[in-house]
Amino acid sequence: MIKISRLALVLLVFACACSSERNTFTNRTFHNLTSHFNAYYLADVKIKNVENLVKSNYKEDYTQVLPVFIPIDSASIQESADTLQSARELASKAVEWHRISKWVDDSYYLLGKIDYLQSHFDDAQNTFKFVNVNSKDKDLRHKTLISLLRLYVDLKEFENANFTIDYLSKESGINDENRYELYRTLAYYYETRSDANGVIGALTKALDYVDNKKEESRINFILAQRYQKAGLDALAYDFYNNSQDGNPPYERSFFAQLYAQQVAELNASKDLRKVRRYYEDLYNDPKNKDLKDVVVYEMALFEEKQGDTVKTLQLLHQAAKEPGSNPRQKGYIYQKLAEINLDNYKDYRATKYYLDSALTYIKETDPVAEQINEQKETLDHYVFHLERITSNDSLISLARLSPEEQKAIAENFIKKEEERLLAEAAAKQEPESNSIFDNLLAFNDRGSGSTFYFDNSVAMQQGTIEFYRVWGNRPIQDNWRRSAASFQSTEPTIAAPAETDSTGVDEAANPLNQLPDLETLLAQIPSSEEDISKLNLELEESYFELGKLLYFELGEVESSIENLETLVREYPNSSRKPEAYYLLYLGQRDRGGNFQQYIGRLNNEFPESQYTYSVNNPEAASGNLAYLASSKNYELAYDAYYKGDYKQAREIIVNTLEEYPLTRNTERILLLDIMVTGKLESRQQYRQRLEAYIQNSKDENLIELARNMLRPMMSSEELASLNKSDSTALDSAKLANPDLSNNEGLENLPESPYKVNESSTHIFVLVMSPDEMENAEGLLGDLEAFHTKNFQNARLRTGNMNMNSDHAIFIISPFSNAEKATVYYQLFLTDFKSNEITEEIKNDSFVISIENFQQLNKTKNLEEYRTFFKSVYK
Repeated sequence: MIKISRLALVLLVFACACSSERNTFTNRTFHNLTSHFNAYYLADVKIKNVENLVKSNYKEDYTQVLPVFIPIDSASIQESADTLQSARELASKAVEWHRISKWVDDSYYLLGKIDYLQSHFDDAQNTFKFVNVNSKDKDLRHKTLISLLRLYVDLKEFENANFTIDYLSKESGINDENRYELYRTLAYYYETRSDANGVIGALTKALDYVDNKKEESRINFILAQRYQKAGLDALAYDFYNNSQDGNPPYERSFFAQLYAQQVAELNASKDLRKVRRYYEDLYNDPKNKDLKDVVVYEMALFEEKQGDTVKTLQLLHQAAKEPGSNPRQKGYIYQKLAEINLDNYKDYRATKYYLDSALTYIKETDPVAEQINEQKETLDHYVFHLERITSNDSLISLARLSPEEQKAIAENFIKKEEERLLAEAAAKQEPESNSIFDNLLAFNDRGSGSTFYFDNSVAMQQGTIEFYRVWGNRPIQDNWRRSAASFQSTEPTIAAPAETDSTGVDEAANPLNQLPDLETLLAQIPSSEEDISKLNLELEESYFELGKLLYFELGEVESSIENLETLVREYPNSSRKPEAYYLLYLGQRDRGGNFQQYIGRLNNEFPESQYTYSVNNPEAASGNLAYLASSKNYELAYDAYYKGDYKQAREIIVNTLEEYPLTRNTERILLLDIMVTGKLESRQQYRQRLEAYIQNSKDENLIELARNMLRPMMSSEELASLNKSDSTALDSAKLANPDLSNNEGLENLPESPYKVNESSTHIFVLVMSPDEMENAEGLLGDLEAFHTKNFQNARLRTGNMNMNSDHAIFIISPFSNAEKATVYYQLFLTDFKSNEITEEIKNDSFVISIENFQQLNKTKNLEEYRTFFKSVYK
């Protein structure tokens, strides 16, 4: 009975202790223990497991400067969804079931971390702010603020980040663990803002508080990379050596030794044999079997520094075939091959295909991929039109032959291919590589000048890259074999040897299987006039687009002229002819050739074209001011037309086209001139001009209006066959005069009171508030240092004045003309650094002539002048 009473008493005490309402010592002790070990601790362990998974799944790219924080991969977070959900439930229980415990705020912090990992940034931000406001634990508040700072940097909310940094800088008693995270997060902040010195300073401070040897090794490696990039080899050498302490991963240790040798000896050594022996030893070391591509790549870069381009290319080709543990390395190899082919050989086709290959190894989200895609855009167009010309020209030539001749040529091609493939197989006596590099036969005939379709390896194998992008680096095999296989990774890998029957014949290794059959070759030859006509239309377009691209994008004037001359010679009735003449005029003028002939041709064949007006008035004004003036004249001519004063309208139109031949108004002015023709000249002349306008105009709305004007003069048969003209091409006039493309949205602008005078003396102006000027005490010194470094002999002077109660200005002067002022302005935007002014003040700076500054000082209307500045100087 006594035992039962004691048991009941214990149960009663335990039940009372379970209450989260009664704040007694017994209750607090119970809830502190239970919430810590049954909820908080388990939730924290699960979150750390997810963070470790993110780290283990991330492949460090030691050939690039390592990021301060390992990026959070959404795939890893998705993989850990159940773990994070379990952690969320545990942390929530610590909050809901144990409200009087001291682990409630810590559990709220864990909930914020879970939201952060799952990219629920608003929820994470609110939770961190709640903990910071409500927690009495100073260490927890500091930890929360540091996490909040990282979140602000992720979102690029730099004002909030700056406020948080300022607040933390005034806090005392920050423990070592939080200081370590704070300095790492500061380094991340500077990294995001591209401040290399800030990153180095913050990471150096972090080293004083790190207690994890592996993390210390990684930070030392990052500092070494950044010092090497800054040219401080001695410091880089020390940090590379330090990064080898703490038992780092072998790959990091390998790169640390490699780069340490580079900064210490290899770059400075004059003993080339010694350097080459060093790389050969690395290559032959069995421990580096998964890093051979890196070693050979570094050898290639070394040979490039020696000026041996041929040897460099050979090593890069070898590096592309070597095994490696980092797929991105192959991307960098192909990118380097593209760079050399572009810079040294101007081989745009090879460059394009090498860049395609690089993208197969680099993730779309990688900044390098974005850079490659931008570079590749023009090259894609170039290769598309070049290959279409080569292919169509060959097919049209084959179509003119008799069936017997076609068959003989195809059979001869197959025979030569058979001999080539058998010779290659005999020479190699090894399995065919599945590398994309080996499939790029486009590079085997550089400079061959082959235009015959079946001899053009690019045209025959241009699908190789697309196949690789879709299906990866897999061997070509039967579908039943492929469907039976399971894919373990989406990254390019070296295929494992397949089990084969030793008594069977390996058909896949038979080089003759690569031969096309006769029927397939003959089927590609056009057999009808309709097919040939389609090929000719494509040729006409490609000659024109290639000529324009070569002139404007690639600066290849000679090749541009060659393609455009082919266009006007082979397709004399092309609707693109006026613009082609204009391009030829520009090209011949640039090379000092006979550009007068194209002025004559435009005047004789297309007297009403805007390109004719442009070549007749090469010094005519352009840009936004020309647009505003031509708009005013258009309104005057339009009013005269509707008043019936057609001769007055014609006079205004002609004067406007002569004075302002190429503006965004040009096409509507030309259409108004055609309307005047309908009133003053014959019906036939009116119709001819409308038809020519429809063929050559680029504005779809104006084309439709011209069609509506033409329809009343057309027969029912002509109406039925009326098709829209292709107007997708960019206007060469806009490309030759970039200001033309900036005229959009200016219809309602008033006439500017400012005048263009490029030879006038100019000044540079920084605008800020009077308070900002008063606080910018060090700005004058920063400007003087900037001038001493970049404009030592310019004798620039600096002054300031108040424009009005809202604006004060710094003035830098004098600049003898607009060009020199613009050079200063551009260098100021890119190179000037000062903590005394904001980026907004810096970006709102402008240059202005003395005459226009007097006008600005009268009106005080800064926005009005900035509109003029953007239209004239930018």
